[in-house]
Amino acid sequence: MTAITASISIALDGFAAGPNQSLEHPLGEGGMRLHQWVFPTRAFNEMHGREGGEDGPDSDVLARAAADVGAYVMGRKIFGGGSGPWDTSWIGWWGEEPPFHAPVFVLTHHEREPLQLAGGTTFTFVTAGLDAALEQAQAAAGGREVKIAGGASTIRQTLAAGRLDELQLHVVPVLLGAGERLLDGAGDPLLEPVEVVASPGVTHIRYRVGAAAG
Repeated sequence: MTAITASISIALDGFAAGPNQSLEHPLGEGGMRLHQWVFPTRAFNEMHGREGGEDGPDSDVLARAAADVGAYVMGRKIFGGGSGPWDTSWIGWWGEEPPFHAPVFVLTHHEREPLQLAGGTTFTFVTAGLDAALEQAQAAAGGREVKIAGGASTIRQTLAAGRLDELQLHVVPVLLGAGERLLDGAGDPLLEPVEVVASPGVTHIRYRVGAAAG
């Protein structure tokens, strides 16, 4: 069975996004602080078709997290474009060539035709719920990993449903104080740490996910 994994940055107080999320501030107030470790890395630049960037543990972790992904699942807020019926002029935050280079299945309550963009990324909009999106992604992945690309709610639902095989947290030493917590309502899964990688700005912890405790 194709493995289902997730990778997400969180604050020390457990928030994956700050308060007052909006189209102008999709990660909430202060939420971008959780991702500052990503942008200087060589791996991030390569994903976006650019040269340069810094080598080191952060770049290595990011590169490994994307190395064997055959398909992605994401919530509508990650794809963006607001709520309600689709504005079909919206093609995502990433422009004409997104960094996924694989099929992406977007959870939504509103139908939309698939969107094929440059570089091998096709967005398919799934209205039948999380299980349907996961099944379609596993079929499309060809035996490679299915990555839950966020947001926190989609990762939390996958974890609570017992469908997640591996969770990688990038723990950033900031306190947001409010916003959206990653693990509230995620049940009580068994999380076995299998790797810890530290750098000055973030600690990367990879967990194997087992059955619910108790």
